[in-house]
Amino acid sequence: MHRIAVVVLDDFATLDVGIPGQVFWCAVDPDPLYEVVTCTPGGLPVRTSAAGFSVVPDHDLGVLASADTVVIPGVHSGSVMTDGTIDPDLRDALREAARRSRILSICTGAFVLAAAGLLDDRPATTHWRNADLFRTLYPRVRLTPDVLFVDDGDILTSAGVSSGIDLCLHVIRRDHGSGVANRTARRCVTAPFREGGQAQYIELPLPDPAGTSTAATRAWMLESLHDPLDLAALASHARMSVRTFTRRFREETGLSPARWLTRLRVERARHLLETTDLPVDVIARQAGFGTAVSLRQHLHTAVGVSPLAYRQTFRTPFADTVGATGSPALR
Repeated sequence: MHRIAVVVLDDFATLDVGIPGQVFWCAVDPDPLYEVVTCTPGGLPVRTSAAGFSVVPDHDLGVLASADTVVIPGVHSGSVMTDGTIDPDLRDALREAARRSRILSICTGAFVLAAAGLLDDRPATTHWRNADLFRTLYPRVRLTPDVLFVDDGDILTSAGVSSGIDLCLHVIRRDHGSGVANRTARRCVTAPFREGGQAQYIELPLPDPAGTSTAATRAWMLESLHDPLDLAALASHARMSVRTFTRRFREETGLSPARWLTRLRVERARHLLETTDLPVDVIARQAGFGTAVSLRQHLHTAVGVSPLAYRQTFRTPFADTVGATGSPALR
């Protein structure tokens, strides 16, 4: 069984610590696919200031030697957040683990990885509120602060809190395909997929009065992917002018309506390619692309492969086919 070790540090982010255990515990096919263990430096209790409780682990950092994946939850304080340093024993343990294991961070856990030198000259993300501090402390990291997560192959970093769920589901999808990941999401009662490049939810002015959001139209778009949906039809459904709808849609999602819709359609096509034997032209129509040619163009733009190559690769577990950027390493 794939072993996941969660490294919890003092003043940890409370939800970040629980996410890996919950999400990976829910991944079954039909037997459990992951074992999650928790460790701390020295095997000592660690405490959070956010909610006033402590975690008493079953393991110390020695368990990293048997871990296939290591997860670093976020922290609220510590030297990694003030002067960019880290305890030497923790640094050495993480560097050694990185030689043989996949490494994940949630939220400000990226500070820990950066302080250990694991993110130098690599792309990464963290919570948008900490982006300026991160850049100051760790200038060698290629920070992308406005995305949900970054998959750099053997090291993956995510933004704040709920994006840790997205990252764990992404890893399950990488390891076992979308069918297992989607079933896991249903058990967790969460959205099965949010693309890593989707914008983080950042502070914006207070929204307009109730009834002016684009949420209802976005839900309608999700149910109507197979139909032709132009901007005028979307604005009409939202009872807004095209200009107002476009502006509010971008404020709420970080994307234009067309780009958001294309991402959803690509994901629908990917799911059908992974889980059905439908012909490509049928999948193209059901996903809203109309023709196999259009689907091929959009899928190649998104993941760099044709529908048939994607199906051949992703109908089986594909952890070994992911390259340094997280894209399928197909030739």
